[in-house]
Amino acid sequence: MRGAFNDVSGSADIADDLADSKAEVIIQTASVDTRSEGRDEHLRSADFFDVETYPEIRFVSSAIDEVDEGSYIVTGELTIRDMTKTVSVPLELIGVETDPYGELRAGLEGSRRIDRKDWGVTWNTKLDSGGVLVSDKITLEFELSLIKNLAEAAPADSSETAGGDEADETAPPAPKTPESAPAAEPAGKEFPLPPPVKPADKPAETAAEAKQPDAQSSGNGIGKLFGLR
Repeated sequence: MRGAFNDVSGSADIADDLADSKAEVIIQTASVDTRSEGRDEHLRSADFFDVETYPEIRFVSSAIDEVDEGSYIVTGELTIRDMTKTVSVPLELIGVETDPYGELRAGLEGSRRIDRKDWGVTWNTKLDSGGVLVSDKITLEFELSLIKNLAEAAPADSSETAGGDEADETAPPAPKTPESAPAAEPAGKEFPLPPPVKPADKPAETAAEAKQPDAQSSGNGIGKLFGLR
């Protein structure tokens, strides 16, 4: 029998040194879905997940190791019904790509077989054939899509943008320079030679040129890939 949890959240902090990385996954047990309402209600009952008493399943990593190129073992504490056991989950990196919304994603998948009795999920019933209705061995399947959090890069990007705005703001006052030229009238020239157009144009041109590198540099931050190779 296959099923899924529809309400899953989590995060991964991938450090430069993979040994310092951390991951956490939180599952809402009431979101169990096996495409049968009667069966799902039984799974939510005290016979299985007891969602009223234990609303969450939680996994918190204690170690993340790279065992091969793109292959990882994530070890951590899995808590079900307030019982915590250490498990190791193998994960394969499927790829790192920028999605249509401009977000950088890393895809991973893996599976791990566990014994549900280790977490106090023991309900079963015998069949006429002599077997039992529910297997003790459960295969967990993981399909993960990690989205890179660009919040840390935002202050740097905004400061660069502010710098570009300041260049634009300082450019308009440039035409005031000719206003100070009348102070030179006592030198005997009835009409001073103010070239108001060209000085005004040059700062504007340099301001426009200054903005182009900002636009290019803001796009380079997407190149850093999660710390995963």
